[in-house]
Amino acid sequence: MQLTHIDEKNRPKMVDVGQKDITKREAKASGKITMNKQAYEAVISQTGKKGPVLQTAIIAAIMGAKKTSDMIPMCHPLMINGVDIDISQDDFSHSFILTSCVKTEGKTGVEMEALSSVSIGLLTIYDMVKAIDKSMVISDIKLESKSGGKSGDYCLH
Repeated sequence: MQLTHIDEKNRPKMVDVGQKDITKREAKASGKITMNKQAYEAVISQTGKKGPVLQTAIIAAIMGAKKTSDMIPMCHPLMINGVDIDISQDDFSHSFILTSCVKTEGKTGVEMEALSSVSIGLLTIYDMVKAIDKSMVISDIKLESKSGGKSGDYCLH
């Protein structure tokens, strides 16, 4: 299988999407951050010194989706129609699961935008709580689903 980001001389290239059709595209990704009980309770009770952690993580996740092409070299800049972020909590494991759903109408998908969104949101939680727990673990970042485009739909489950 030929890699799409490598040219015939084995050099990196950005894929030419000029001939592709514009279609509705959507991608959903998720990830998890686990922390100690003290840090978890500080997030839930909003007693951290850096402000409202989850609300800030939501804003950061939206910004992460919007800035993906600035961070990932071969990503095309996209006109994003919408980004929906959800954060759920797991009291038993002292963790938060951040889910991002990104939508566009374009010639290339938004999988990287959804994955970047999750990563930046979780890193923001880490940054805001690291004074309490430096041993937090970010894990399970994955593409849950995607729709639209030539390759069709994908669903992890």
